[in-house]
Amino acid sequence: MAGGAEPVLRAADGPPVLLGPADPPPFEVVNAGGRARVLFVCDHASNRIPAALGTLGLDGDRLQEHIAWDIGAAAVADSLSGRFDAPLVKSGYSRLVIDCNRGPSDATSIPAVSDGVPIPGNRALNGAEAAARARQFMAPYHAEIERLLDGARDPPFHAFVSVHSFTPVFGGKPRPWQVSALWNRDGRLALPFMAALAARGDVTVGDNQPYSARNNFGYTVHRHGELRDLPHLLVEIRQDLIAEAGGVRKWAAIVGDALAAAFDSLPP
Repeated sequence: MAGGAEPVLRAADGPPVLLGPADPPPFEVVNAGGRARVLFVCDHASNRIPAALGTLGLDGDRLQEHIAWDIGAAAVADSLSGRFDAPLVKSGYSRLVIDCNRGPSDATSIPAVSDGVPIPGNRALNGAEAAARARQFMAPYHAEIERLLDGARDPPFHAFVSVHSFTPVFGGKPRPWQVSALWNRDGRLALPFMAALAARGDVTVGDNQPYSARNNFGYTVHRHGELRDLPHLLVEIRQDLIAEAGGVRKWAAIVGDALAAAFDSLPP
């Protein structure tokens, strides 16, 4: 593959094989036996690239940046999973391999350029190569979420929360929000969540900022929450606040308190 990526293995007369025996699985489940009625997910938890794709032609330092993952989001999601005793599903590979929060037909699903940075290993993919990424990385992640939601469970899940993070500056403009709620038609979690944050008086809350769930930024919550009529929320936290362990502890507690208020507002 162009751009310094390693050669892609292929099964005989078949599609590309991107996950080798030494590669970790395409998702991780934390606290699978958790008894809370909420399922947490983290779509951009990892910056890992499978060995077959090398570094996608990027310098190693680029894979530590926000273009490769949601900085701090996995650590916050881990903390929330522990606090609520809730299961958590985390993606196992970088959003640059394939974005698990985009539909496979979305133009940004496998970006050739991300935030102005060219991704050489994503240039000129053919249909079979793109389909292989969707099948080997994205599909298992979403299948595991569906398995948990569809499984026999007493009590059943009554909330679905996706944890993300966003950059403090975009296009040269600072983003003032510390925590944001992305939601579309269903405000059962978003509205009490934002109200609880606003009531603190020390948090700048974004309502569908800096992105809007009404503009296709929430594939996962749409697929697993909205289409099931399951109360759902996409939480965004500014990355500079959660890049270090101390910030993760602080903001996981703040977000957790607001989520607790939102969960308490739901019917039993």
